[in-house]
Amino acid sequence: MTKKITLLFPILFFIMASSAIAQTFKEPVDYLTFVSNEQEAITKDMCKYTKAIAHGKSERNIENRRKSLVKLMERSISKIEKADAYSDEETYKKDVLENLRLNKSLMENDYSKIVDMKKVAEQSYDMMEAYVMAQELADQKMEEAQKTYEKDFNDFAKKYNINIIDKETDLGKKMKISGEVFKHYNKLYLIFFKVEINEVYLMNALEKNDVAAIQQNANALSSAAKEGLETLKTVETYKNDKSIVEATKKTFEFFIEEADTKIPELTDFLILNEDFETIKTSIEKTPEKKRTKKQIDAYNKKVKEVNKAGNNYNKTNTQLNQKRQQVINQLNAANERFLAKHIPND
Repeated sequence: MTKKITLLFPILFFIMASSAIAQTFKEPVDYLTFVSNEQEAITKDMCKYTKAIAHGKSERNIENRRKSLVKLMERSISKIEKADAYSDEETYKKDVLENLRLNKSLMENDYSKIVDMKKVAEQSYDMMEAYVMAQELADQKMEEAQKTYEKDFNDFAKKYNINIIDKETDLGKKMKISGEVFKHYNKLYLIFFKVEINEVYLMNALEKNDVAAIQQNANALSSAAKEGLETLKTVETYKNDKSIVEATKKTFEFFIEEADTKIPELTDFLILNEDFETIKTSIEKTPEKKRTKKQIDAYNKKVKEVNKAGNNYNKTNTQLNQKRQQVINQLNAANERFLAKHIPND
């Protein structure tokens, strides 16, 4: 007699939920149902975990979810260990537990390291690239573990003539689609970050009023942004969705305008202010009765120039800050809409 069972097969991140009550199974189909039920709850939590990462949720929130998943796996291991294997099928039980322990190890070690890497990823492009690559490698390991599990699962079902209605359930489809969406998103983010890190360096130089560093980093930002625009032309879109590409393009265009047009205006003021400080120091060191009309006229003239340039500096800086916030907000909004549109809901 052929039995039928509908099972949940998530493509990525297979893990099982847990409990601690030992069970005995009279039929092989009951054991497979038990295994299937165990994995569903934890897979739903994994969906939420990956979504939290994708949407840039707080590090504390992501870390708490990771720790919660580890606890669920520990309880699941305990429950499956205590449950009797069907008949003499200890080998299958051993395979299930081995796979589960592998997934737990990935979550405890690989994903824990990823959380730590995220904390420093924004310090340089190389660190950010390493962070993204570590994520993808951990996901790949989890996917390979899932494939092994599914093979063992189907072999057991075939042995006992259990008809698996493998509909690659909603959970499985969601995880597969999410993986594809994240890969595209990460690719575009790395293109953006490779350019944006140069603006971070530029802002640091501006904060220190380091004219040489400002000019150097402005040139680097302009060059990187122009290269980034060319790279965007070669990007293959996900389901013809160009939203992130277009928003990133506008951000790069702002960076170019900032570096090529606006930053020189800011450095002109800083250079002028340095000259003014030199004149100011000189006249302050000269006793009032010994100050010449030429000195005083030069000082007063420079005061007017500095005040005028200072007003222009503040105006330009305010405009830059507003425009920067605008394009970054637009890019963030495009990212959120892209993820919300393409990542399946719970």
